[in-house]
Amino acid sequence: MDGMEMSRRQALTGIGGVVFGFVAGSGLMSTALSTSLAGAQEAPMGEVPSLPWPYPQLDPEAAAERAYAAYYAGGCMYGAHEGLIGELRETVGFPYTVLPTRMMEYGKAGVVGWGTLCGALNGASGAIYVASNDKTRDKVIDELYGWYGQEALPTYRPQIPKFEIDTSTATSPLCHVSVTRWCNATGFKALSPERAERCAWLTASVAKYTVELLNEQAGVAIAHAVPAAVTQCLACHGRSGVKENVHANKMIGCAPCHDPAKHPGR
Repeated sequence: MDGMEMSRRQALTGIGGVVFGFVAGSGLMSTALSTSLAGAQEAPMGEVPSLPWPYPQLDPEAAAERAYAAYYAGGCMYGAHEGLIGELRETVGFPYTVLPTRMMEYGKAGVVGWGTLCGALNGASGAIYVASNDKTRDKVIDELYGWYGQEALPTYRPQIPKFEIDTSTATSPLCHVSVTRWCNATGFKALSPERAERCAWLTASVAKYTVELLNEQAGVAIAHAVPAAVTQCLACHGRSGVKENVHANKMIGCAPCHDPAKHPGR
């Protein structure tokens, strides 16, 4: 065999080695990527079950601690959602392993800073719709939102907090109102690290109470009903009222946005 033939053969062998190495490396990279997805497992096309997915009894404090940590990783909506779905992912496995909870990061600060619906409530509601049937899920959400607006929050203190946090009553499910009322009650600024910690505690509190409700979802009771003052307002402004110019039929209060003293009928 002459030198030219040997060089050609060595070159082809080298190319084959590179190709094999690339394929093998791709396999290792794919394996590493799968591992990095927090144990996510692939499901054959068409075999992800319809909702609701299985829900066993969960530990409320475990969900709260997970939510607290997740808040600092991706905000309030991701925190509450991951607090719940993460516990179900570890407890149940599939199909919760194919749910990409990271998509919930958009809800931080009332949807990327717009101050609308509290992200913790938003994320918890998504988890409720995944894990609760159509006969109980709305009732669970009704109680969660009523509790959020009427109780002094946060109610859960993390095991290793960054600061000690005082409570306030939101009187609304809106991020803007909830944060502003806490700032007014405590004197801290809205962009302070203490406020961020408050929202982390709040996210944990929402996750904990949601688990408590889901653990009793078949017989969950409405302990925080729509206040009588709101019902009176809706009698005129709600469905079948003479005004009928308010779309919502469930609210915690009207006063946070409307001054009752300026009502035209008074």
